[in-house]
Amino acid sequence: MKLEYLHSVYFLGIGGIGMSALARWFHANGFVVTGYDKTSTELTEKLVEEGMAIHFEDNVNLIPEKVKKERAGALIIYTPAVPKDLGLYQYFVQEGFELYKRSQVLGMLTESKYTIAVAGTHGKTTTSSMVAHLLRSAGVDCSAFVGGIMTNYDSNLLIGENNEVMVVEADEFDRSFLTLHPDVAIITATDADHLDIYGSKDALKDSFNAFIKNIKANGQLFVEEKVAGELELNPNGNINVKTYGLKGGEVTIGELKIADAKFAFDYQSAQRNTAGFALAMPGYHNVSNAIAAIASVSDLITNDQALVDGLNTYKGVKRRFEYIIQSDDLVFIDDYAHHPEEIKALIESVRALYPTKKITVIFQPHLFTRTRDFVDGFAESLSMADEVLLLDIYPARELPIEGVTSEMIKEKMTIAEIKNYVKDDVLTYFDNHTPEVLITVGAGNIDTLVSPIKRLLEKR
Repeated sequence: MKLEYLHSVYFLGIGGIGMSALARWFHANGFVVTGYDKTSTELTEKLVEEGMAIHFEDNVNLIPEKVKKERAGALIIYTPAVPKDLGLYQYFVQEGFELYKRSQVLGMLTESKYTIAVAGTHGKTTTSSMVAHLLRSAGVDCSAFVGGIMTNYDSNLLIGENNEVMVVEADEFDRSFLTLHPDVAIITATDADHLDIYGSKDALKDSFNAFIKNIKANGQLFVEEKVAGELELNPNGNINVKTYGLKGGEVTIGELKIADAKFAFDYQSAQRNTAGFALAMPGYHNVSNAIAAIASVSDLITNDQALVDGLNTYKGVKRRFEYIIQSDDLVFIDDYAHHPEEIKALIESVRALYPTKKITVIFQPHLFTRTRDFVDGFAESLSMADEVLLLDIYPARELPIEGVTSEMIKEKMTIAEIKNYVKDDVLTYFDNHTPEVLITVGAGNIDTLVSPIKRLLEKR
């Protein structure tokens, strides 16, 4: 694929967070961008406003004629989430078009660039957005593809003037990150996940080991210290590996203090000691993410104050420890957490910030397979809250599995206050309850409850 020969780019599944960032990149670089998605969303509406043509009907007649007739200059990009029996997908296959996954295209775009890639089963969106903001705020020209909407920029994409430095969220789902060959890589976590794809944690770790082998010669790897023992850290013998962590590792922090809902710390490594960081995006796990982000850009940002100013002005990512309401009487936080370890880290951090308040969690499990595989972990982590409202499982790409319901989690939990709700009925809870600290948690469509809940609570 040579970009100079392209006239059009067509996306199958353009509304996904990763696909939409790639669509924006091509559109901003002068290509005609069109695409299909199953439903209209706030994100697809923004893409249309920006000048991209999107249709929501599985109809081959809606594919632009130029894409059909001048196929040599048309790039077709699809997401693995698109069903293979989709009429549009079948058309492109049967007509002999070459189809590319988003990850393949991302690999091509970053191949000749200085690339910082952030991988891990948790934390990669927050960490990659931190990296991008640190660079941008310090005046380092960069482009960034992030799997969430960065609050500082209201976008999942940053576009540099020359694209010489690229920041990429490296997704392990479907082994997508193996198309990347980064100069600097971060691995935040390797907890078992996506077992519907990998089958076992060992297979997942094998994929991370393959990702490490793809790091360019003389490149750098920053790996969370608790993860380090699980991986082959330097199989080619030609990269510089550093561990990082809150309480250990070669890159770490000094004393951690919590004040005014901020986590304050000093950064410490053999090469650099920098004081004055105050992270406004709370959470012990986010401090760990910040350590990795700072380490990854240290060669590009030599001024300590620029680093401090960058992190201290970082506002986070939508649905990652996002404050919806923050007052003395009521705190409402929304978070994308959908794995037991993510939920554990989230509730631990909220408890540290609000130790005397009752914590109520509304949780929507994501995927039947994930619920089945990690039911014990979900029960344990959710039991760290004081009260839990369990919604039905969000199926995403899956069909129901007999016997797998959110009731499985409830049966194993150890707290008394647990209620089951159908998502559309959960608002009735607020007829008779006003929580002190409320957290909506999940990766499905629970985010559509955030605004209605906010309106109800603000009326009180």
